[in-house]
Amino acid sequence: MKDKFSQQSAFYVKYRPSYPPEMIDYVVSLVREKDMAWDCGTGNGQTAKALSPYFNKVFATDISQKQLDNAYQAGNIFYSVQPAEQTIFLNNSFDLITVSQALHWFHFDEFYTEVKRIAKPGAILAAWTYSLLRISKEIDGLIENLHFNVLHDYWDNERSYVDEHYQTIPFPFKKIDSPVFNIDYQWHLQDLEGYLNTWSGLQNYIAAGNKNPLPELMKRIRSHWKDTLPIVFPLHLLIGEIGQ
Repeated sequence: MKDKFSQQSAFYVKYRPSYPPEMIDYVVSLVREKDMAWDCGTGNGQTAKALSPYFNKVFATDISQKQLDNAYQAGNIFYSVQPAEQTIFLNNSFDLITVSQALHWFHFDEFYTEVKRIAKPGAILAAWTYSLLRISKEIDGLIENLHFNVLHDYWDNERSYVDEHYQTIPFPFKKIDSPVFNIDYQWHLQDLEGYLNTWSGLQNYIAAGNKNPLPELMKRIRSHWKDTLPIVFPLHLLIGEIGQ
């Protein structure tokens, strides 16, 4: 698993989208028992927070201590720095395993082996990602140019799994069809700029010695912007039952 977000962890906790309650409700509804959940690649604990009212204990792991330093705290959430592919958890421990916007960074075979080890028979693995946000035809075109053209050579190879909506990720479990969910916001222009600053491709671009393209882009977007605009992130779920 790669650590792509420690450097912008403050931006990440402030501007990264959170997940709709109805999606969390749906995932939880698939789980037979609600004793223990593992949120893998938890980042700042968004999903761990959402799961905490439903489970007795939520164990949330990440390889970035900086991310965990910014994580939401609750009495039944237990954070630790651990890689997705090798944990200290006991066999047959978890009723639910979640991975939010992180599965594409994992070593799949090793992670799935670990999942099978620590999951209870019949447990649920739920992973999801959101694809490129939608605002308006004009603004979408400008953001797509940044993503697919300006930053083309600066995205890690794993990013392609997100652009392909997780349809090409290997998944050795019995898939469960899910409803369609979106993340909906009403954003000011500064919210959009803050979110774009969390892109790993942008950070790679700047780290390579290139000038940050965001100030110029935001000038162009400003001419199409009102006070606030509706933002839509399409969500793509990959859910399966773990048989043992």
